[in-house]
Amino acid sequence: MSLSDVYGPVDDATALATLTHAVDAGLTFVDTANIYGAGRSERTIARLLTSRRDEITLATKFGISGGAIGSRGIRGDAAYVREQIDQSLSRLGTDHVDLYYQHRVDPHVPIEETVGAMSELVTAGKVLHIGLSEATADEIRRAHAVHPIAAVQTEWSVVSRDVEKSVVPTAAELGIGFVPYSPLSRAWLTDAFSPADIGPGDGRPRFPRFSAENLAANADLRAGYLALARQRGLTGAQLALGWLFTRAAQFGVAAAPIPGSRFTRHVDEWLPASGLVLDAETMSAMEPFAAAISGNRSFDVGWTSQREDLAS
Repeated sequence: MSLSDVYGPVDDATALATLTHAVDAGLTFVDTANIYGAGRSERTIARLLTSRRDEITLATKFGISGGAIGSRGIRGDAAYVREQIDQSLSRLGTDHVDLYYQHRVDPHVPIEETVGAMSELVTAGKVLHIGLSEATADEIRRAHAVHPIAAVQTEWSVVSRDVEKSVVPTAAELGIGFVPYSPLSRAWLTDAFSPADIGPGDGRPRFPRFSAENLAANADLRAGYLALARQRGLTGAQLALGWLFTRAAQFGVAAAPIPGSRFTRHVDEWLPASGLVLDAETMSAMEPFAAAISGNRSFDVGWTSQREDLAS
């Protein structure tokens, strides 16, 4: 998503350079979606795949339809599932994807129907494994009963821990891998973040945590977080990933976080934290951050696994 202007403009050449740099560094899991840049992200990745396909574990998604953020819908009907995989494969220039996610669960279509259609894609050889994004624990169980779910993708970070209530434990119980998105909280947990850098076209102001009021309210919290990172000899991004790897291990779930990175320097900053395990004292010091932050992680909790709490 970060390669399609969601967090500010990035041209195709820069996006391709960042992808190539990441793969050269040994990072071979590439995660995208049909909606990112209205297909632009998939087309950019296709340029990388022309010479590196065998090196890459490729994931894409379907399920969010429509135009700009805030005016989109969700579709999970079988016809849409079949239509979108063919369009994604065409844009990506490949005959299969390694992992195909339902990007958001359609409230009007039983998840059994959606996953049944996804299972047909596995049989057809267009998809090797299937996953879900922002599904509730109940939806994960129901989907897994139809076809094995390989991965669940949901926002999870030092300051976004609602998934620990039931989603992460369910994934751990069923042996499902976890792909945390926004592990750096849309750059808020990094040293370089500045509200002044949020310019025209940046999608973050739609998120409650990035309102002017909440950015101000959370400024001291962020300063304390970065001070802790410095005390441990880490950058903010490295501390965030170290926390996530350590926390995932505590739950017994395999985690593959996807820090969105527009530029090669971003990759170089967080890469040293791959697999980092933090000590108990550091983990304890980080415990208060999630409860202290102001503003929800999403502009619409109905589009996230948090809707499970709304229904209870």
